[in-house]
Amino acid sequence: MKKRKNSGVTVGGKRKVQAPETARASFSALAAELAAVGRGFYGRGWVLGTSGNFSAVVSHEPMRLAITSTGLDKGHLRPEHFLEMDDAARVVRGEGRPSAEALLHVAIVRGLKVGAVLHTHSVWSTVLSRKHASQGGLAVEGYEMLKGLEGVRTHQHREWLPILENSQDMVALSQRVTEVLHENPGTHGFLLHGHGLYTWGASLQEAKRHVEILEFLMEVLARTGGGSRATQRMR
Repeated sequence: MKKRKNSGVTVGGKRKVQAPETARASFSALAAELAAVGRGFYGRGWVLGTSGNFSAVVSHEPMRLAITSTGLDKGHLRPEHFLEMDDAARVVRGEGRPSAEALLHVAIVRGLKVGAVLHTHSVWSTVLSRKHASQGGLAVEGYEMLKGLEGVRTHQHREWLPILENSQDMVALSQRVTEVLHENPGTHGFLLHGHGLYTWGASLQEAKRHVEILEFLMEVLARTGGGSRATQRMR
């Protein structure tokens, strides 16, 4: 049986191997799903202006992520607004550049082997991240909606959301994210101080559900003045 040669194109005198058709289809499908999720989040007021960024895993080995290009109005996201990047946040497909926070997506995917990472900038996550920053995190417990988080079976669960100091040094911040995920293996998300929520899931739909659950809970806490203190942190 003859071996099938890789298809490719010549770029700058060098032959560049193109991704298989199946990989291209996977990226296109993920981009379309991510665009729909982003528009939905915009409609809920969670990613106003150009805030927020979203990614989904095209492949783990080698790592390839479909991720939003920077500076976009999430209310008008389309599949062509997504890039494919590698684990160094280098673009391998698409036009534009990813957010500087792309390295945080890489750290989360690498550390947890998840399938999608979603980042929102809601009023509620911003308020709570400032209110509880001195405690190092926010504990949420006693709410039925907690059972929407993967692996949670009872409203008595206590969810600990670490709060990290924000930084413009994304290499250092991504390293801190890696440390926090190692220190808090059961958490479903974290907050950046004065910034917003990061959460993830084994699939894009699971990550979307986690955003909905956590944003609901943060709005409840912010409106009622709730939130457990750090001394009650889940161990």
